[in-house]
Amino acid sequence: MLRSVAVAVLTIGCAWPYSWLNGDPSLFPVVCVLTIGTVAKGFYSPAMVHFVRNIDFRPTFLAETLSKICGLAGAMIVVFSDGGHWALVANYVVAASVTSVMSHVFAPYRPALSFARISDFAGFMGWFTSSQIVSALNWQYDRLMIGAYVPDKALLGRYTVANDVAILPSQSLIGPALQPLMAAFSRMSSDRGRVSLAFLKAIRIAMLICVPACLGIALTADLVTNLLLGPKWAEAAPYLALLSVSMLPMPYLQTLNSISLALDRPDVLFRLNLLDFVIRTATITAGFYFFSIEGVVYARLGMAVLMSAVYAIQVRSLLNLGLRLQLANLWKVGVAGAVMVAAVHWLRLQLASATMPDIVQMMLIAAFGAASYGAALVVLGLRLKLGGGRFEVFDAR
Repeated sequence: MLRSVAVAVLTIGCAWPYSWLNGDPSLFPVVCVLTIGTVAKGFYSPAMVHFVRNIDFRPTFLAETLSKICGLAGAMIVVFSDGGHWALVANYVVAASVTSVMSHVFAPYRPALSFARISDFAGFMGWFTSSQIVSALNWQYDRLMIGAYVPDKALLGRYTVANDVAILPSQSLIGPALQPLMAAFSRMSSDRGRVSLAFLKAIRIAMLICVPACLGIALTADLVTNLLLGPKWAEAAPYLALLSVSMLPMPYLQTLNSISLALDRPDVLFRLNLLDFVIRTATITAGFYFFSIEGVVYARLGMAVLMSAVYAIQVRSLLNLGLRLQLANLWKVGVAGAVMVAAVHWLRLQLASATMPDIVQMMLIAAFGAASYGAALVVLGLRLKLGGGRFEVFDAR
């Protein structure tokens, strides 16, 4: 609770200088109201952790679903009341508040406000909070810089929308799929060999999903922007194509986050995020200075390659998994992704002169890409094992 209030105060303190730098005083009240959601999240019931440790995500799913519905309802009310951009604010604040309320419905908890046990978690929370602050700076640095120094807000809008769509696979597909990992890793944390094997299985499944999703968006960026956003966002398509590729290392980071917390090593997250921040500020600033937003996009691609190597090295240090073993675990997924890229590129050339609705073309390309990706995996010997409440990828060769 104190942490959420402190974050809210810090955010409000930064809001006015940032609104001044952008020459937009309306940013200040927006940020101030948004911090209500930040504080509301701090009142989330700690007792919900018992469901997570038992790998029971039904209460979380119900709370999140209801909060999204309420947030959407709040946004729609503001929209139809001509509230403009305040609809986005209402969506976030209402959703965050409802999530915290529902957490106490499913897992009632009345806190005893005392600092007697603060030493039990102060170190962990310190590292974790510092890591999250640096991570937030990493994710927002490019937008903050573009917003401050590009007078044409339409360019910032195109870049922001492209980034938000590009991150959908890791947020909406990979993130939920990896939620049980921390609980699973925690249960086996005393056996490093078992944890290492579990990591290899988890990252293979995550990349199995991420590779076709990210590459698929990159290959059909023009269709995606047209279908999701409309023709007026067509200029965001080139940004979307490249930013989608830059998201490929995200499952590695997400899985590494889970295993670091499960092994009581939040310091690993802080060091990774700090290194990311140092490299990001240098490369993205240079890219923006010399080539404007296009330079930022290509800097993000370079960052993805570099940080992939950093994540792999950190896994080797944390779990004693060599780089060769990590590559051997994923090379077939990479080859299957390359096959899908070639197949989709060929199909798009064949359809270049065809006149058909974008939705039909998208469905055809998606089906063909999925089929080529799946066929390549089968030929390479990867199989899916379903049953007994388990989902596993194993190598038949």
